[in-house]
Amino acid sequence: EGASGDSAGTTAGAGAAGPDLAVVKGDSVDKNVRAAIALLGGMERFVAKGGKVVVKPNVLTGRPPEYATTSSPELVQAVIAMCWEAGAKEVTVLDNPTSDARSAFETSGLAQAVAAADATLAYLSGRDYQEYDIPQGKVLEKWEFVTEAMEADTLIDLALPKQHSTSGATMTMKNLMGVMGGRRGSIHSKFAQKIVDVNTLVKPTLSILDGYRVLFRNGPTGGSLDDVRLDKTLVAGFNPVSVDTYGAGFFGKTAADFPWLVEAAARGMGEIDVSKLRIAEEAA
Repeated sequence: EGASGDSAGTTAGAGAAGPDLAVVKGDSVDKNVRAAIALLGGMERFVAKGGKVVVKPNVLTGRPPEYATTSSPELVQAVIAMCWEAGAKEVTVLDNPTSDARSAFETSGLAQAVAAADATLAYLSGRDYQEYDIPQGKVLEKWEFVTEAMEADTLIDLALPKQHSTSGATMTMKNLMGVMGGRRGSIHSKFAQKIVDVNTLVKPTLSILDGYRVLFRNGPTGGSLDDVRLDKTLVAGFNPVSVDTYGAGFFGKTAADFPWLVEAAARGMGEIDVSKLRIAEEAA
């Protein structure tokens, strides 16, 4: 089964023995993510030997990484390296930016990071999508998704916390809009139900929220360094609902402030009471 299949259930179950979340603070993005994945049991827990991995960063538009609009190149490079170390056969990085994809990947430093880590950067076109049914969808019954992301053995969701006028915030659950085709903008009406519908189908094996830099206002595109706060914190976990619940704290909020997290909890998709999550914390 691929990322949309049974693997999500097994990884969620695998978390039962250890922590639900790993939270690491430190000055190095690379060290932070390596320490967090180690706390969760190592990348071998998420990547099978000979497996096909898709890494989905946030590449909204072309901005240098210090503006916290796009995923950190150091993070992407470190995650790819760990996938190779775990024995992956293929590692592909992809996203569907709102602006020209080549420009967005290059200006953000991500094209260079992917090349340096010997992974494949996929520039998506219409033929890369197919329509999938969403059996548990309340509003969305079907949609076009990137086939490669849906069929990968491992899907790694790399998000960063950004303020957003419609949803309140972009974190790991909303980051999955990047594997959607079609008229994605329509997701923003009835957003809570629709993004949860998407998350019932697209199930990342590993969800990472990189709060090294937090875009705390004027998101999701930003554009001023005054809108960026350095928190130097990385959160990783098995369940995107739990990761985003912790991530609400980056905005001085709780899960109850985000209707889509409340909706996800109501559908039994994850725990939104931080006090009930087993969190392993470390300084890197």
